[in-house]
This record gives sequence, structure tokens and C-alpha cells, in this order.
Amino acid sequence: MAPDIDLAGARLGTHGLTVGYNGVPLISDIAMSAARGEIITLIGPNGSGKTTILKTIARQLAPVAGTILIEGNDIKKLSGREIAREMAVVLTERIRPDLMTCYEFVSAGRYPYTGSFGLLTDTDREAVDAALLLVNASQIADKYVSQISDGQYQRLLIARAVCQDPEIIVLDEPTSFLDIKHKKELLEILSDMSKTRGVSVIMSLHEIDLAERISDRIVCVKGDRIAAYGTPDEIFTGSTISDLYDIDAASYDALLGKLELSAPKGRIRCFVIGGNGTGIPFYRELQKKGTAFAAGILMPNDIDVSVASSLAGKLICTEPFAPADESQREEAEKIIDSSDFVIACGCPEGEYNRVNGELERYAQSAGKTIVRSLEELREVLA
Repeated sequence: MAPDIDLAGARLGTHGLTVGYNGVPLISDIAMSAARGEIITLIGPNGSGKTTILKTIARQLAPVAGTILIEGNDIKKLSGREIAREMAVVLTERIRPDLMTCYEFVSAGRYPYTGSFGLLTDTDREAVDAALLLVNASQIADKYVSQISDGQYQRLLIARAVCQDPEIIVLDEPTSFLDIKHKKELLEILSDMSKTRGVSVIMSLHEIDLAERISDRIVCVKGDRIAAYGTPDEIFTGSTISDLYDIDAASYDALLGKLELSAPKGRIRCFVIGGNGTGIPFYRELQKKGTAFAAGILMPNDIDVSVASSLAGKLICTEPFAPADESQREEAEKIIDSSDFVIACGCPEGEYNRVNGELERYAQSAGKTIVRSLEELREVLA
């Protein structure tokens, strides 16, 4: 059942929308809306239909059923030029017009405003210059499209869309093939456009951590339905993401928005005494080497817990803001007794975690090998 969404005042909205190919439904009963300046992001597994939804909204595919509204008007009743003045589309393009300069490529975004001969006016040229400046691409304006990088080309696609002076921008995986720097730059451009120009952004992203940070609302696409729809605070909590991607709930940290690999299998070979983030590099190195381990004794709000809860075969935690009790100390000592070695990560010692220094001394008295650096750990595991 689709959520009950009020489309009054929405810049773009869908009602009872069903998308698919050749009249065959793929996803049914899609309901969403985008107000002025909002960023709506579609997430979900590969092949779930995110691109199909975006292509239908962009009128590149005919809807199987339902309605798409722009400013309250049925999109089917609008001309191509009318839609282009309201909505710009940046879908994943693999073929470049290599014989065009970057300036010529971006200026194609002025099509809705040029006459029959497509001649640019001074106003059009000002819009092209402003769009190139916005995406930090003015310096490549005279280069041919064949001469630029993937990151620069992605910025040109955004600039071409900006040239249309749209109220809505639809983007399909705009961060694909971009390095981390250019992902950050591109999303900051979109965020700035939504805030300062009031542009409504509807896009799909694979990077769910970025989707959580930039979006006003999230659309979760799975199978033949919209699995969830709401604000990031509503979506990135509980089991929503784990259910969406069919992953172990322990692998995804909803609070930090990050994904960890699965814990190594087999006998626990070592006990890691960490805390305050010092244990994380050791947890991940052990996971890479397929070495099962235990971690502790940690308070549940320690940042180490966000990783250890996924990667450790056994995790010992105290009550929140409380020192370890005797049963937790005894459990840790028992694991140390059966371990091949102990890792002391060098966490600063305070009132509540003083037990960890005592555990290190216990391990030394028991004749256990104490590892204190990643280099030593690699030697032990070699």
C-alpha cells in the first residue's frame, strides 16, 4: 500500500504510478512528492527499478498506469518544450559527443529558450557562462568533450541541466565513476542549488551514506514495490536498510551510516583490548586475514563498538557509562586464557576502563604474546 501523500503545493508528484516496459508492470503504486528546494533520493539494490522510475518521470518511458504531476499539471498534457522549461534530466550517458566543445555541449541546455534556428542570445550565453562557473568548469569551456575526464564530463552534464533554468532536476546515479573528491563536489553543487535557487532534485544514488546526508526524503525501491518512504531519520534506523538490501542487520550501522563486512568464522584466536577508536584498525586487519577475535571490555557508546559489533566473534560491553562488573572481567579473562595472543591497542586509561589495563597485565602474567602495532600483528598472522 502506497503512503498517503498530500500533493497540494508539490512541485512534482506521482499518484498511483505504475512503471514498466511495453505495458508490463515492474513497480506499482508509486507515490512521492518533491516540494521547492527538496532533494528526494531513490535507493535500493541493483536492478530494483530506480532508473525505470526516473525515466518514467522524465517522460522517456510511458507510465503503465497512474499520473505524474508538475506544478499540479498532468505531464501527459504538457509539450516537450514546456516540460524542458520545468525539468532538466541527467541520465547516465556513456556516449560522448566528442566533436563538440564543452561550451557547445553545455549550451545545448538552452534549447527550450532558443528559436527555430537554435541561435544563442546574449542572455543564453550569460546562462551558459554562469552554469560553467557554478560547476567549476569555465577553464575547460574551449576543450573538446573528448579531451576531458569522467569527472569533468559529469560536471558538464550538470551545467547543461542548469542552463535550462529548471525548477526540477532528475538525475540517475550522478556520482557513478567519480572519485571521492568529485562525488563531494557534485553533491555540494546539488545541495547549493536546492538551497539557494529552490531547485527540486530527484535522483538515485548507490552510496547510501551520501543519500542519508544530502536528502530531505528517501524512496526505498525493492522488487515490485516501494519498500519505504520517509525522511532520513525514519529510513536510516532499525532494520529498514538491512531489509532493503537483504544484509545481516549487524553489518549495517544505522547511527553512523556505514557498512561492515561479516565477522570471520572459526575459533577465536585473540582478544583485542581497545576503545576510543584504537581498536578499529586491528579489527579490520583481523577481518582481512580471516582471523576470528573477541573484543572488550567496551562501553556501548564507544566508537569501537560500531565496528566490533559487526566483526568480532565475541564482544563484551558494560552497561552505558558504567565500569565493568566482575562477571565481565571473568568472561574476558576466560577468553584470554584460550587465545593464542592478545592485542593491546593503546587506548588511554580512565576510571571506567581501568579494567582493560588490568586485563593486559593479566595476559602478560599468563605468558600471552602481547601485540601492540599492526606491523606486529601482521608478523604474528604471517
